[in-house]
Amino acid sequence: MKALHPIDPTLPADAAPEQVWYTSYGSNMDLGRLAFYLRGGRPPGAARATPGCRDTRMPTRSVPVELTGALYFATESPVWGGGRAFYDPHVQGRVLARAHLLSAEQFSDIAAQEMYREPGERLDLTDVLSSGRAVLGRGRYETLVCPGQVDGLPVLTFTAPWGLDDVPWNPPSAPYVRFLGGGLLSAGVWDCDAVASYIAACPGAGGHWSEPAVADLLRSGR
Repeated sequence: MKALHPIDPTLPADAAPEQVWYTSYGSNMDLGRLAFYLRGGRPPGAARATPGCRDTRMPTRSVPVELTGALYFATESPVWGGGRAFYDPHVQGRVLARAHLLSAEQFSDIAAQEMYREPGERLDLTDVLSSGRAVLGRGRYETLVCPGQVDGLPVLTFTAPWGLDDVPWNPPSAPYVRFLGGGLLSAGVWDCDAVASYIAACPGAGGHWSEPAVADLLRSGR
């Protein structure tokens, strides 16, 4: 079994790093799914294609991490159907995630695609790296968060500007759960029962997805 990589909560000193840890807590934890954001195309189960990044190389490393906060499902995804995963760093709890080592340019292009913008412009990371948070817009993935650093490089993710209790929860679709759970399993730290328990307990999934149902979905997906 692999080991979790601890996140140093100290904010990085370098405001313009060349590499960052893009930290996914949703479907992009799965490297096969992430490849579509890097190289372009339409992944299985998705309703729309992605244009890809200028730099199509895969991450040089991917490590399992845990973020402080909560994962919840809300809004309606036009890609998967059902709720999307969001991260609330202000709630007590833990979020299972994978940190992918990418260039700052690649992170900018992935963030642009998640924001439904055209990739091609490098994000100014000064605010998020100096304060831990930067709101780039009112959209559902237009808020950048830096929980700290791993191996001296910033950990970066994005989420909504609202919090867990500010929007109605919405259960995720089966294809979305399969990618999310598959990404966690492939991290090599959490087994199927642990992943099923985690997903079923997330706000939005609870009451719709039981632990056995998630476990069956993940086992059949593998």
